[in-house]
Amino acid sequence: MKEFRYVIQDKEGIHARPAGLLVLEAQKHASEITISKTGKKGNAKKLFSVMSLAAKKGEEVTVTVEGSDEEQAFKSIQSFFKTNL
Repeated sequence: MKEFRYVIQDKEGIHARPAGLLVLEAQKHASEITISKTGKKGNAKKLFSVMSLAAKKGEEVTVTVEGSDEEQAFKSIQSFFKTNL
């Protein structure tokens, strides 16, 4: 299992467009990818799950990756967050 924390930089937080792109990126991988914020967890492969976290700018989320391709998935998702959120 690999994990990283990220403080949301996007002025609108995790809104529909980047959430949709995140889901598409996560679905490329076999590993389970979970995003959590203040006790709430969401499956990064499901749009409503990601949106339900309502992560705003300045809030910290924790991303956990676990599975057969976790190294590749970890790098991909971490890069996505840095570039898009």
